[in-house]
Amino acid sequence: MNIHVILYLVGKNIMADIQEVIKNVKQALPNITPTPPSLKPESPAYDLKARLEWGEPALSIVDIRDRAAFNQSRITGAISMPMEKFMELAQANFEPMRDIYIYGESDEQSLQAAQLLRGAGFSSVAQIMGGLPAWREVGGPTEGVQETGQMNPSEINVVSQLKNEQKLQDAGKSQQSKI
Repeated sequence: MNIHVILYLVGKNIMADIQEVIKNVKQALPNITPTPPSLKPESPAYDLKARLEWGEPALSIVDIRDRAAFNQSRITGAISMPMEKFMELAQANFEPMRDIYIYGESDEQSLQAAQLLRGAGFSSVAQIMGGLPAWREVGGPTEGVQETGQMNPSEINVVSQLKNEQKLQDAGKSQQSKI
């Protein structure tokens, strides 16, 4: 045998050994690569948070509460689809295979919305168990008037502030004149 044949056979055995070792390691540690949690029909808030932290943009978060509640506080990035317009908006805006997470005033309300979507052929629908309070408990980001501390328009309007100040001064003067 010449040296080339010997090296070829040794290399072939080494590669076979390496491939066998890799195969054995993969079998022993099947979940070594971290993956985000998959969508579940009843999903805890931390599952959604993990998917977002993982960087999975291929999902939608739907808030089915009324618009006033949505404006006050919501999961960051959530879409407002109040129950009275929910199915019309969902069918017009989502593909049936889209991962959709729903939350509302209660788990019962979000379950109702999830069932409506599933009945209409949407296959990847989850309700966020516990809704917005559960989302806050796991440290999920929120936005809205309540979250940003924005003032109402009369607090921002300088003319309104001056009128209120004048009313307070007038009230103070009338109190002093009575004394």
